[in-house]
Amino acid sequence: MKIIVLNCGSSSIKYQLFDMPANKVIAKGLVDKIGLKGSLIKHKRDGHEAAVLEGEILDHQQGIEYLLGIMTSEKYGSLESIEEIQAVGHRVVHGAEEFSGSVLINDDVVKALEKSSDLAPLHNPPNLKGIYAMQQLLPDVKQVGVFDTAFHQTMPEHAYLYAIPYILYEKYKIRRYGFHGTSHKYVSARACEMLDVDISTKKIITCHLGNGSSIAAVENGKSVDTSMGMTPTEGLIMGTRTGDIDPGALLYMANKEETSIGYTSTLINKFSGLLGISGVSSDMRDLEIAAEQGNKRAALALDMFAYRVKKYIGSYAAALGGVDIIVFTGGIGERDPETRKKVLANMEFMGIKTNPENADIKGEELILSSEDSKVKVLVVPTDEEFMIAKDTFDIVS
Repeated sequence: MKIIVLNCGSSSIKYQLFDMPANKVIAKGLVDKIGLKGSLIKHKRDGHEAAVLEGEILDHQQGIEYLLGIMTSEKYGSLESIEEIQAVGHRVVHGAEEFSGSVLINDDVVKALEKSSDLAPLHNPPNLKGIYAMQQLLPDVKQVGVFDTAFHQTMPEHAYLYAIPYILYEKYKIRRYGFHGTSHKYVSARACEMLDVDISTKKIITCHLGNGSSIAAVENGKSVDTSMGMTPTEGLIMGTRTGDIDPGALLYMANKEETSIGYTSTLINKFSGLLGISGVSSDMRDLEIAAEQGNKRAALALDMFAYRVKKYIGSYAAALGGVDIIVFTGGIGERDPETRKKVLANMEFMGIKTNPENADIKGEELILSSEDSKVKVLVVPTDEEFMIAKDTFDIVS
């Protein structure tokens, strides 16, 4: 079965074409700068060099039309016709409380997603644009929504509720939802496969570290807590997001700067985090270079990031009543040995012993812990697109 997976952002579409259940990626790419100058498509099919095709792309539907045309073209294509596509899987960021798992998309699902868009105004609207476009372009093909929030719907009330008047939760569903659920689900399961252990008996802490970062406590295969909240701003320090901050500090800043709610939202989401602390960059690689050159604020940003990760690991170990496995994933978790070393430093009291021979390996599945380590520590490159394709195949089948 040929399945196309779409991850639609505000001005981009990431896509992969899978052959399922063989789990084979036939083609993948990025439609970039939609509605902007310099629109282009970066496309790569299995066994061939990547190609870059430039041209005006006004909206998501046109972008999807172009990528379908590329997939069926003589020069770059992997399909004889678009009729070979039997299903479409969509990454959808926010499923609110309506969705605790992936679902076949129908009119009721679309209405629910439209209703919950105010919970993720930067993410759900472009996700919906991908769904609308496919309804127009491939009206007879089944579509599946896979939600970032779904994996975390197993959290208990005491973990997901905020200490605000309960009536506000009842009226507006203000609560912790969590994100990166597809990633946390995949890497926790894959880590157990690598160790040949039963996930239903293990206490796992998964660390998805990238420009957006979150940590999850996974007990017996189910999420019981996670660091991101009602929005992706809460939790760890991120590339441009504050992470945890005293709400009183926000009120104080807004009062002193005489700013609107909209400006304050932009401040904490776009100009804070590693970028705000360092004044250099939101990219960990740039900060490490700057720190080596003596930039104290860049070094401070690195130390703050690692400290926050370490603190969350400790708190989730307490919440779980211990920990069996810790997993690093995401761009930083997979490819930044220095950050991993800082996080794991002085953690022997928790039963963590690392293997120095593996410490500097990047971007591969590996076991960081030593054989006699009570807590196993792994790096598992995430594969959210595969999880979306798998759920889509299972539901459509």
